[in-house]
Amino acid sequence: MTGVSEGRTALVTGATAGIGAAFARELAAEGYALVLAARDAQRLAAIAAELPVPAEVLPADLATAEGCDAVAARLTDPARPVELLVNNAGRTLNRSFLRSTVQLEEELLRLNVNAVMRLTLAALPGMVERGRGDIVNVSSMSGFGALMPGSTYPASKAWVTNFSESQGLLVRGTGVRVMALCPGYTRTEFHHRAGIDISDMPSWMWLDARSVVRAGLRDLRKGRLISVPDWRYKLAAFGIRHAPRGLVHRVARDARGRIGHEER
Repeated sequence: MTGVSEGRTALVTGATAGIGAAFARELAAEGYALVLAARDAQRLAAIAAELPVPAEVLPADLATAEGCDAVAARLTDPARPVELLVNNAGRTLNRSFLRSTVQLEEELLRLNVNAVMRLTLAALPGMVERGRGDIVNVSSMSGFGALMPGSTYPASKAWVTNFSESQGLLVRGTGVRVMALCPGYTRTEFHHRAGIDISDMPSWMWLDARSVVRAGLRDLRKGRLISVPDWRYKLAAFGIRHAPRGLVHRVARDARGRIGHEER
């Protein structure tokens, strides 16, 4: 059994599958005790049972105030400090903004934006006071540009990336690190849950969740504020950020906005 290092606890949201589950397994292998948060209590229990370290199950819907409050309360418990927070829970909508509803859009923003802010704010002051701690906010390649015409998802991820970079700069020199992890297409349940057809996506575009997590943790420990796993997506991110906007917009239209529905 993997030994647990005293005082090292990680909390992972969206931990039942994909990148969240990969984070749970990788951190367990490193000796972290885990707190696993997601909506599905049964799947959380199944993930917890397979880990070789103590794993606390915390069912919570982070698109609700009650769910955020429950996870925030765990993060601010002074008797059980969390050394590493992974804000991974998120969603997309398989529909144009013109066909969306206020309810759906607000739910997306509550999960992708508000929950990240709420939990980061819950965890960060205590980490700074203790002089140690890490936060990884899972963002997206799509946050580097308007790549999905008619979708709120890239805008939400642009916020996550910018927010994480800003907080990382704020706490530099305190012993605390904050980083945005911006993966490209990663094989998870994310697309299936959103009802997105990915059958025609070329195999070379896909990343493995375990590799994404390992690359992200390496970058975190190097002190990077933004992590883009895999050289192919590093090149793509550079192009999106520095190419003429008109070119980026033409590519986005040609791709029909499908890039970005990738993580988790």
